[in-house]
Amino acid sequence: MMKRAVLALADGTTFEGRAIGASGETVGEVVFNTSMTGYQEILTDPSYVGQIVTMAYPEMGNVGANPGDQESQKPHAVGMVVRNSSEQHSNWRAQETLDAYLKRHGIVGIEGIDTRRLVRHVRTHGAQMGVISTEGHSPNALVERARSARGMEGQDLATGVSTHEPYLFTTPTPNLLGEPERPAPELRFDVVAYDYGLKRSMLHFLVDVGCRVKVVPAGTSAEAVLAEKPHGIFLANGPGDPAAVKGADKVVASLLGKVPVFGICLGHQILALALGGRTYKMKFGHRGANQPVKDLTTGKVEITSQNHGFAVDDASVKGKAVVSHINLNDGTVEGLVVPDARAFSVQYHPEASPGPHDARYLFSRFAKLMAGE
Repeated sequence: MMKRAVLALADGTTFEGRAIGASGETVGEVVFNTSMTGYQEILTDPSYVGQIVTMAYPEMGNVGANPGDQESQKPHAVGMVVRNSSEQHSNWRAQETLDAYLKRHGIVGIEGIDTRRLVRHVRTHGAQMGVISTEGHSPNALVERARSARGMEGQDLATGVSTHEPYLFTTPTPNLLGEPERPAPELRFDVVAYDYGLKRSMLHFLVDVGCRVKVVPAGTSAEAVLAEKPHGIFLANGPGDPAAVKGADKVVASLLGKVPVFGICLGHQILALALGGRTYKMKFGHRGANQPVKDLTTGKVEITSQNHGFAVDDASVKGKAVVSHINLNDGTVEGLVVPDARAFSVQYHPEASPGPHDARYLFSRFAKLMAGE
């Protein structure tokens, strides 16, 4: 017999299902991701700090879990919601089941609920705080706990997940699938990467295009970074409210115009704030591997991987940056270019782990900008 679990939302909505992963209770913002694959990469994306991830696709766990698919050292999502968690995995790279993986990392989860209903509810009423419990507490008590939990707005979560010490990264993308060996990249560029909660794949792709990457804590000063004499600055993804990341906007403002800057996701939002723009909390955000984005320069449409709950106010950056990309579903800002400062950013994830590879060329664009092309 599987243990009973309850998911309770702050608005009073409750779901009853079966427990997966660790026993106990967890509190977080309930969000949904529409990706069909890549649940391990999603769980280990530091951008999910403080969030309970609902996977919209019904079958999860069928490929198990393995060390090669980690985007960081451990899962950062605080809970997981699925329709069905496969008890068996079928993949030659798997080393354990999803359930065992969640247990080992202390992640509380729930399966067997109508995730279609939950996703529609979040889409209609917005992302909100929730509780998953396997402890047998009453649904009403769990609702009250969800209501008393602090939301994402105003929280500096990026500083909490950032590295505490600088480190050098020079490892190219590993060959996990037995593809023909690629020649080692020539590391022509020294890049400083601000770690707001970065994913490992981003570092691999920077190395692939010739970058020797020094990763620094989120609070590192502009003076300390410029003392490294870098060819470029990379602003990584990360969790929480971009406006709450202490001092980040002022630091980036001090760097603009000195060396080329490339920002992704939270880094994109911080770049906008550095220019004097504003960000806002979205109703339910963009999380999935199928978001259509239009490049306004070329007219080309890319299918992109995304994970964010905040966005840049387009009116606030008018005259300060050029909006280069927009989301074709809701028209939100997906990219900025600051030509005079040799800076650009995108709201989506060009490393696409998981997701399509349409936008990986952006890493090469950054390399060309550093090369003066």
